[in-house]
Amino acid sequence: MKAARRLAASTRAFATSSAQCADKPIMNRYSRAVTQTKDQGASQAMLYATDGINVDEDFQKAMVGVASVWYEGNPCNKHLLGLGQEIKHSLQKADLIGYQFGTVGVSDGISMGTPGMSYSLQSRDLIADQVETAAGGHHLDGMVVVPGCDKNMPGVTIALGRLNRPGLMVYGGTIRAGSCEGAPQLDIVSAFQSYGKYLQDGKTEKAEKERYDTVRHACPGPGACGGMYTANTMASAIEALGMTLPGSSSFPAESAEKHAECSEVGPVMRHLLEENILPRQIMTRTAFENAMVLTMILGGSTNAVLHLIAMAHSVGIKLTIDDFQSVSDRTPFLADIKPSGKYVMEDVYKLGGIPKILHFLMKNNLVDGNNMTVTGHTLGENLERWVHKHGELDSTQDVIRPLDNPIKTTGHIRHITGKEGLRFEGRARAFDSENDFVKAVETGSIKKGEKTVVILRYLGPKGGPGE
Repeated sequence: MKAARRLAASTRAFATSSAQCADKPIMNRYSRAVTQTKDQGASQAMLYATDGINVDEDFQKAMVGVASVWYEGNPCNKHLLGLGQEIKHSLQKADLIGYQFGTVGVSDGISMGTPGMSYSLQSRDLIADQVETAAGGHHLDGMVVVPGCDKNMPGVTIALGRLNRPGLMVYGGTIRAGSCEGAPQLDIVSAFQSYGKYLQDGKTEKAEKERYDTVRHACPGPGACGGMYTANTMASAIEALGMTLPGSSSFPAESAEKHAECSEVGPVMRHLLEENILPRQIMTRTAFENAMVLTMILGGSTNAVLHLIAMAHSVGIKLTIDDFQSVSDRTPFLADIKPSGKYVMEDVYKLGGIPKILHFLMKNNLVDGNNMTVTGHTLGENLERWVHKHGELDSTQDVIRPLDNPIKTTGHIRHITGKEGLRFEGRARAFDSENDFVKAVETGSIKKGEKTVVILRYLGPKGGPGE
């Protein structure tokens, strides 16, 4: 009844789009379908019951979704609800209405080596579908997406590409490095490797103590796995695409900068809405070239190949494995970052973040700075502002090698077709599950130094859940 009385008294608030002031940009391009017409009274009555609508004039505001891939059971995602709330507050301060909602996620780190891992890749497409569904079904004018774990980043970005409404991504951020006695810098792979070392050391009491110590201290708090694994790779690539604020991919989850980034979202989102800057204006062919180059420079996850191809498809761009090979052939591998190196993303943050690396690459004509970004400025303009404030990449640091002393003169990713002419002769061991393989290692049936190829069957996407 209260909603009905308020609705009856507020008919003047529901002006048509033609009644909006000519000198004011239209920001509620989608939500006005349910907020600005008398025949949608039921929609308006329900919105009155939400926290977003407090006075009649709120119906004139743009409605922005805040989609966080939040859940408590994973360090990559456990803090995202809080970041989403900070973002919602920033939107409100910018005179926008923020509606937060969640979506599913799968932790690769937790599910790896178990049947649960078969749910990981499909979670990417579920995330994309759910974000698109919520935004489309509720006529949201824009989207802020807050991912944390591996498949989250491509999932939410695919949704932004499909929707093509003003939007940006705020990465949940990387985890801090862990440490324990004898190991000053641990990450999730340290925990994976600890079991192999335990077996190698003969399963002694001392070996078990070291294994437990590593597992107990590898993940000291919230944030995505610390090396250049899928999460940090995709966050960096999406920053190169222009779909995040500068520095988002390298700000640690618990850093002051991550919270400051959340507080900046409101004004940025308002500008995107006012100017109607759309993801497909940002996620261009050039932007994807920049993302591929950065992936090669960083020695990023090979998962970037399938994810960037899917993201490009969402905006109507055809990207292929051959494109990655072309970029790899002309791009050196420079980053001494785990899993192949010794540093973690926290070290990239300490040297000035991904923007310093991108500026270094732009200065050496490896990335194109002319592409539009969510700031409303080009990538190059963003990078120049960053180095003006923080300085250029320090030539004496050793996290990112100089161009004349690369780790590898070409990229680390290669398209294998079976026609490369390489030959290997040895024993083949086929296993029907990862558990069977682990048991073989435990029992010593696979010996060090043997010329053996291990084949793990039935682990591809085909045959997984939903296939």
